[in-house]
Amino acid sequence: MNNAESRTYLDAISAGLVDAMDADERVLILGEDVEAPFGGAFKVTRDASHRFGPKRVRNMPMTELGFIGAANGMALMGLRPVIELQFADFISTGFDSIVQFAATAHYRWGGAVPWVIRAPADGNLRSGPFHSQNPEAWFVHTPGLKVVAPSTLHDAYGLLRAAIDDDNPVIYFESKPLYRSLKGPLPSPGTVVPLGQAEVVRPGRHVTIVTYGAMRHEATAAADVLAHEGLDAEVIDLRTLKPLDVDTIAKSVARTSRALVVHAANRLGGVGAEIAATIADECFADLDAPVRRLGGLDVPVPFSPPLEDAYRPAAADIVATARDLCAW
Repeated sequence: MNNAESRTYLDAISAGLVDAMDADERVLILGEDVEAPFGGAFKVTRDASHRFGPKRVRNMPMTELGFIGAANGMALMGLRPVIELQFADFISTGFDSIVQFAATAHYRWGGAVPWVIRAPADGNLRSGPFHSQNPEAWFVHTPGLKVVAPSTLHDAYGLLRAAIDDDNPVIYFESKPLYRSLKGPLPSPGTVVPLGQAEVVRPGRHVTIVTYGAMRHEATAAADVLAHEGLDAEVIDLRTLKPLDVDTIAKSVARTSRALVVHAANRLGGVGAEIAATIADECFADLDAPVRRLGGLDVPVPFSPPLEDAYRPAAADIVATARDLCAW
């Protein structure tokens, strides 16, 4: 494998930050330990810090509510802050600054709050309940926010560039299990993936699998297994959770007549529930089977490796559920 093909998902995010800061001097980074030499909990900001120094890559105290609040003020004054959280789980401590202020600013007085929160989410790293959560549903429910969840190097770079350019507050959920496991070439500098556009990863005829984040890769692995059984699964990667690309989902379900929604977050009250309800509303006449959902169990993320493996869906679970749907 040559060097161009061995770059990682983490490298794509890092490159997106550096290129955005090169392109626009208003872009700066705030977070805990983001300055060199540490470069953040996962080293994502190390290159940006070496290149731009502490004036534009700034360490913050351990108070998410405070520095997200500071980013609100910076954004209102014309800057474009990118906020790094060490783990997405800690976003709850900044909840008020996000949902009460940033999300409502434009509605209340036309104020633009163009920040991005980078939130490393998801588990399978044996890190227990405080470093493994997927809290995206909280923010999909909040008017005024945009929410993205890239699953490839191309999208990690391109969605980040689009998010930084957007005049709305955007929460950018990174999948920690993909940081160093997912490898390939980096996209061309300046690549932008528009917010609100899903991707049909794999076309199919028999069942639509709607997913995002790391579950894209479980879904495509499941589709490979199903193909050997003569079942042709269409896989859709949402990429953006809000705004949701309902049109791409509806067109797919019209072709396949069956739908399965998969995510790593808790199934109860998750994004999949909204997607399933939307499919039922928009595509009822096309359906030949009930809409099904797979998600994490309604428990805190376990420390135990066998229990964590059982906690979230895997390719085998997707295969079994898709078989049942196709047999309906």
